[in-house]
Amino acid sequence: MEEHNPRLKKAILQVVSNQLRMNEPPETKETLNRLISEGYSEQDAKELIGAVVSAHIYDMLKEQHEFDNSKYIKDLKKLPELPWDSESKK
Repeated sequence: MEEHNPRLKKAILQVVSNQLRMNEPPETKETLNRLISEGYSEQDAKELIGAVVSAHIYDMLKEQHEFDNSKYIKDLKKLPELPWDSESKK
């Protein structure tokens, strides 16, 4: 995650930490473990998950729709490919 706004980055990473602590959705922890096993540091893995969180927040605000948990989980499973990377391939 590029550091355009350190406060925003901290807030997004707090969302990731909350998901991990509450195990909701469980796919967040599964994704963290998978990325670490693929060679990413824990911090880098959390930042990749945070990128998915931020993409979903952006889409919710832009498109005025509610959080789509199933799409979020699909995007987690695609990591390290980022949501906007797959959008550019369409």
